[in-house]
Amino acid sequence: MPCKKLKEFLDKHEVPYITITHSQAFTAQKVAASAHIPGKNMVKTVMVVINGHMAMAVLPASYHVDFNLLKEITGEGNIRLASETEFKDMFPDCEVGAMPPFGNLYNMEVYAAIVLTEDEEIAFNAGTHTEVIQMAYRDFERLVHPKIRKFAIH
Repeated sequence: MPCKKLKEFLDKHEVPYITITHSQAFTAQKVAASAHIPGKNMVKTVMVVINGHMAMAVLPASYHVDFNLLKEITGEGNIRLASETEFKDMFPDCEVGAMPPFGNLYNMEVYAAIVLTEDEEIAFNAGTHTEVIQMAYRDFERLVHPKIRKFAIH
């Protein structure tokens, strides 16, 4: 079952979504294949530290964070990839590394790659390594209010 906090939030806002159960997978690309979701619609959440503050970078599974672009768009010089040790306790209702891209539920900023705006639907880890949620991108944007920027490279 998707993490309770996310499910309650989506239900409260009457967002239509589907939950897809798949075999256990630990990378976004493998999740997409296991759940039979096109790679461009599978979203991954990359945890980054921006001047000492944890944030989410949300991008398609087949893309990578360009840290130089992220530094440019944030105007911050100290940005790095977060280690699992640094963020694992921030998502007590999720398996480590399977957190959904809803930073607003965990009091953190969310940066979304501009390329996501081209997708009608997105899918993402639902708090476990065996479930994803698929929903309209426009609902994600409306609920999360991410900073939409160009920081992802293919």
